[in-house]
Amino acid sequence: MAYIGRGMARSSSQRLAQLDLPLLSRAPLPPAPRERPAAAPWDPLRVQDLRERLAYRLGESLRLEIHDNRSTMISYRRERGTLALRVHHMFLSADERTTQALADFASARRQRQQAGRLLDAYIRRNQVDIRPPRPMERLDPHGRVHDLDVIYRELNARYFEGTIDARIGWGRAPLRRRRRTIKMGVYYHDTQTIRIHPALDHPSVPAYVVEFIVYHEMLHQACPTETTASGQKRIHTQAFRARERRHPDHDRALAWEKEHLAQLLSRRRMS
Repeated sequence: MAYIGRGMARSSSQRLAQLDLPLLSRAPLPPAPRERPAAAPWDPLRVQDLRERLAYRLGESLRLEIHDNRSTMISYRRERGTLALRVHHMFLSADERTTQALADFASARRQRQQAGRLLDAYIRRNQVDIRPPRPMERLDPHGRVHDLDVIYRELNARYFEGTIDARIGWGRAPLRRRRRTIKMGVYYHDTQTIRIHPALDHPSVPAYVVEFIVYHEMLHQACPTETTASGQKRIHTQAFRARERRHPDHDRALAWEKEHLAQLLSRRRMS
């Protein structure tokens, strides 16, 4: 997968196979689309129009998805011979030059670097179309037994030299339904937020278990997600696992989780 964030072009082009396709931009272009009255971002006519213009330039099967993501403006991957392209709704108003840049960027052509610069400039010109962030949710790190704020600060100083910048708090009360697994913690990249499952805020849960889970979630910021040559995202990279194993309580924390899973699941349903 390759992607472009807000004002920054990034790709894994070095690991992607180059496609021997003709430069379709040299062929006559279809007539410019007729002007239509302003419509909502997901107006089917505008989506169809962009899909047709891109498919013409790409010369391959295309599945187009429009989104309202705030961080990743463009992303794509190939799925069973079809190019799956996701773009922000601002590109529904793209002119011919920008449409060509989208095609060049997604098709692994030699013009990708130039296309990335054009797309970055287009995104900067259309920042107004990116929805503003929602107000930050209130997080309470102070539990009945374990104080996540204290744990986070100590771990940040001890293992990360104070470089991790995240908010942390206990998660919401879970739904009362049966599950076979429990998600001990989660890290949200877009808001740099860590949430820890409230079932762990209990006297029977050792402090070293909670500390290891917080450490694991902090690693998600220290070791970013990577993209493989096949376009798959790898969250737990080799660098991630290597640093995770260096934690002194790695083995006994995982052993405790495995041994007490049924207990945690039962407490989850009773919450």
